[in-house]
Amino acid sequence: MSMSITEAFVKQFEADVHLAYQQTGTKLRSTIRSKNGVVGASTVFQKVGRGAAGTKARHDLVPVMNLAHTAVECQLADYYAGDWVDALDELKINIDERRVVASAGAYALGRKTDELIIDAMSGATLEVGAYNAALSKELILNAVAILNTNDIPDDGRRFAVVGVNQWNALLSMPEFTSSDYVGEGTMIGGFEVKRWLGINWVLHNALPSDTGRDCFVYHASAIGHAVGQDVKTDISWSGERAAHFVCNSMSQGAALIDASGIVRIKCTK
Repeated sequence: MSMSITEAFVKQFEADVHLAYQQTGTKLRSTIRSKNGVVGASTVFQKVGRGAAGTKARHDLVPVMNLAHTAVECQLADYYAGDWVDALDELKINIDERRVVASAGAYALGRKTDELIIDAMSGATLEVGAYNAALSKELILNAVAILNTNDIPDDGRRFAVVGVNQWNALLSMPEFTSSDYVGEGTMIGGFEVKRWLGINWVLHNALPSDTGRDCFVYHASAIGHAVGQDVKTDISWSGERAAHFVCNSMSQGAALIDASGIVRIKCTK
C-alpha cells in the first residue's frame, strides 16, 4: 500500500468533517448572528440604537434619527483537534470508519464553538428565577415578558437553550407537547427544534451549572459569532510514526452584542 493518502481521500475526509461539524457538531452556531471570512485577530459587530420618527413642515428638512452606533469587539482564537491514523490500520479502514474519525474531530470543534457561544451568553445581565427552583411556565413567561418589554423583535428568530432536566420539565407541560400549541418540529442547522411561544427551543447538555443551571432565551442578533477560518482538515505523513496525522482546525470567537436581547433563566440542575 502507498504510504500517502490520495488527494481524493483527503478531499472526501475534509468534506465528511465539515458536514459532521455543520449537522451535529454545533447546535448553537445557526441560532445567532454570524460573520464569516474575518481577517485578523478580532472583528467588530455594530449595535445600532433606536431611531425616532417625526413630522416636518412643507419644504422643511427631514428629521434626522441620529442613530447611536456601538462597536462590540469580538476576539478570535485558533483551535485544533487532531489524531494519528496508523498506516497498517488504513488497510482495514472503510468509508464508515473514516467518517467515525472525521466525526470525532468535527464534534470536538463543534463543542468548542458552542462553548464560545455559551461563554458569550453568560454575560447576560437580565435574569429571572433562582437556582433552588425548577424551570416553570411562569419563569418562561417572565423571560418572554422581558424581551417584549425591550421591544425585541418577535420575527421567528427568538431562541431558547435549556438543559436536559429543563427539557424534561418542558415535556411535562401540556402547552409544550400538545399540537394545539406547538406545531411540527422544524430543522435549524441540521437539528430539530420545537417552536412554542414564538421561540425555537433547543436542548443542550453543556450549559453552565456551577451552582444551578443557566438557561437562556434570546434573539439571534443578541450574540455575535465570528469565523476567521471555518473547519479545515490537513492530513500529513510521519515516517517516524508510520502513521498519518489528521489535524482539524478553526479560528473563531463569540461576543455578547446586545444585553437587552437575552435573558438568563436560573433554575436547579
